[in-house]
Amino acid sequence: MELKRVVVTGLGALTPIGNNIQEYWDALISGKSGCAPITYFDTEKFKTKFACELKNFNAEDHFERKEARKLDRFAQYALVSSDEAILDAGIDFIDVDKFRVGVIWGAGIGGLETFQDEVINFAEGDGTPRFNPFFIPKMIADIAPGNISIKHGFMGPNYTTVSACASSANAMIDAFNYIRLGQCDIVVTGGSEAAVTKAGMGGFNAMHALSTRNDSPETASRPFDATRDGFVLGEGAGALILEEYEHAKKRGAKIYAEVVGGGMSSDAYHMTAPHPDGIGVERVMLNCLQDANMKPEEVDAINTHGTSTPLGDVAELKAIVKVFGKHAKDININSTKSMTGHLLGAAGAIEAIASILAMKYGIVPPTINHTTVDENIDPSLNLTLNKAQKRDIKVAMSNTFGFGGHNACVLFKKLDA
Repeated sequence: MELKRVVVTGLGALTPIGNNIQEYWDALISGKSGCAPITYFDTEKFKTKFACELKNFNAEDHFERKEARKLDRFAQYALVSSDEAILDAGIDFIDVDKFRVGVIWGAGIGGLETFQDEVINFAEGDGTPRFNPFFIPKMIADIAPGNISIKHGFMGPNYTTVSACASSANAMIDAFNYIRLGQCDIVVTGGSEAAVTKAGMGGFNAMHALSTRNDSPETASRPFDATRDGFVLGEGAGALILEEYEHAKKRGAKIYAEVVGGGMSSDAYHMTAPHPDGIGVERVMLNCLQDANMKPEEVDAINTHGTSTPLGDVAELKAIVKVFGKHAKDININSTKSMTGHLLGAAGAIEAIASILAMKYGIVPPTINHTTVDENIDPSLNLTLNKAQKRDIKVAMSNTFGFGGHNACVLFKKLDA
């Protein structure tokens, strides 16, 4: 069976550094930090008092008040970002078979704030179970693609992938496969997360996973820096329209890039810690390259998972050196989490978008906040530190990993490359 080609024809973003694609890209290349003290709740009793919240997002700018109250923030973010991507793709859905349009969406947690608030309200009540009738449909992770599908009448595959922080990367890989196997013409894919809540911050603090650099939040996310002390929690969404190439070509679509490969693997090592030698990460990149039928030396740029954790950053870079050998020093390596923080289940989507835009504009966004060299990191690697770098990128890789040892990798290529 001959596999069909898959291209990206629409993008949408709602991030801590920009509430649409243009704002997001402008902030990325300028090295803007999205981190600031938390405004959603009182952080007095929390170890970490900052996060990468969305700025200037008002649900009632996008939804009727009654509708907004039925949606957890993660689902609101999904609808807003997917609307931007659908509009960007310029598809006339009157002429499209909606049974061949799917929605495959990633969320690592889903409606955490809804769950938190309902349980608190119950605990503080008189013991009578007076739960909001929208409690369950607001909370469940699959409600985001469900709502996107209902809004637009898309009747193809519709589900959520859940693999912690790799969730939206897995969603993109599934979407890619449905199209290249001929089962869909178009898939709305990506991911959303809204875990900047009391439960989210408290839970990650209890794991000692978050940075506690409360005296300088804007520099707290510092991937690859010797003084890094944990990741910074972020929120938002990223959406991509994947489309079968001939279908897109026939309608004269604007094409951002071709999706040429997707790889997955498992560390099979620890619930939260990566394998120190990066074995699973090495394998996922090799699997992705094999799937794309490409050689390591063809890759120009890698947007790493790069969360700013002591163990994870080193393990990933070790794996890159193993996979790419001498070519590793010629690759532009970066971590856009230095600016956006870690969007958990939405990370793969917004970072894939960053990789695609880097190819489109010929600029690699920087890894900001780097001041101190880590002696455990190969000094020959170009980590694109503190300032964006111009580069003609023909092939870009995006890495995303999750608690549980989930590894996902997606490879994009310039259509004319």
